[in-house]
Amino acid sequence: MAKSQTVFVCTNCGNRLPRWQGRCPNCGQWNTLEEQRVISAGGRGSAAALQSSPVALQEVKAGLSERFATGISEFDEVVGGGIVPGSLILLGGDPGIGKSTLALQLSMHMDDGVLYVSGEESVHQIKLRADRINKNHKLDVLSETDLTAALATVEARHPKLVIIDSVQTMYSEEASGVAGGVAQVTNAVQKIMRLAKQYQISFILIGHVTKEGYLAGPKTLEHMVDTVLYLEGERFASFRILRCVKNRFGTTNEVGVFEMVREGLAEVKNPSQLFIGEEQMSASGNVITSIMEGSRALLLEIQALTSATNFGYPKRTTAGFDANRLQLLTAILAKRAGLNLGNQDIYINVVGGIKITEPAADLAVALSIVSSLRDAVLDKTVVAGELGLSGEVRFVPNLEKRVREAEKLGFSRIICPRGRSVAKHGKIEVISVKTLQEAIKYV
Repeated sequence: MAKSQTVFVCTNCGNRLPRWQGRCPNCGQWNTLEEQRVISAGGRGSAAALQSSPVALQEVKAGLSERFATGISEFDEVVGGGIVPGSLILLGGDPGIGKSTLALQLSMHMDDGVLYVSGEESVHQIKLRADRINKNHKLDVLSETDLTAALATVEARHPKLVIIDSVQTMYSEEASGVAGGVAQVTNAVQKIMRLAKQYQISFILIGHVTKEGYLAGPKTLEHMVDTVLYLEGERFASFRILRCVKNRFGTTNEVGVFEMVREGLAEVKNPSQLFIGEEQMSASGNVITSIMEGSRALLLEIQALTSATNFGYPKRTTAGFDANRLQLLTAILAKRAGLNLGNQDIYINVVGGIKITEPAADLAVALSIVSSLRDAVLDKTVVAGELGLSGEVRFVPNLEKRVREAEKLGFSRIICPRGRSVAKHGKIEVISVKTLQEAIKYV
């Protein structure tokens, strides 16, 4: 006989407790436990009735797992060369970043076999967006929030790819709680996963994110799916980066770069040229650096501005760069290079709305501050290197790729760490430095 019991589930992390508490012991959040009723089957069945038949792996046909392309090469490269049949892809990002636009473009780039399920927009609203992207589109659209009805339609039509926008809007009577809650989202992904593996149908699930930038719902949601993608970028900037943080069928080292235009998201084949512009403005405080996004080298322009402070405590303001890292670099410049920055406000800006997290931009930020302070121009030069607390310039990986990218875009020299041999290049001068003081001499 089925037994019913009451448990309390945390809406933040999905932790289950037998009694209510004010604070979840797993994640530490207050007032996040919700009461849910769980029905479990009682009694014990025989082992013969419950057993399943295993399958010999060598008898499984590999052809069923061949990837299929979506028509957007940047997306295909990020997921490992195409979508694997029967896989679940979770796409997250901030509100207004372009998740629905990217999913709609994927749907229209494929010839047939795609079903677009929207729980947030009506078919008329989707039609307006689709006409803006491509007027000659052919796409089957379903506006539905009932999970059972949506999955019944998928099972009847057997499409190759299903896009659900978004998984937080799906609701089922079989689960407790409101739509978007832990129980509803977990139940939805479990049913979708069962259907995907049974009929080899691929799903792209669009997920909401919290104010901290993480996917909303329990952490088990990311464990259940096969691939997790994040669409990143400043909302009011034109560039978007599609980043893979989990991939069971490929590498997580690839990123895709898109530009937001009127017709949707356009692929950027040479992002470095767009980030630094066709003609870089020669001005003090402007330094070009090379960072790695996945296996791709990108050239970005870093702008620094120093001005005498009017208060006793100088300001340190950044856009696209870690403010704590700037404090550290300022201390290194003052201690190791002897620069007086205690009476200077420092402002750092990364052009293009890109956020730099790689330490390879340390030397470029330091030299941009020196360039602005001394009103000196560092022209036609790319800078890459990590700074240590003793003022040494530490090695950065993939130096060959950075040098080739700088040479391809017509730069005359690159300042990089000493210690690893770099192949000689015909049109670019490779300047190896060991300390910060050596690099400052070239400003």
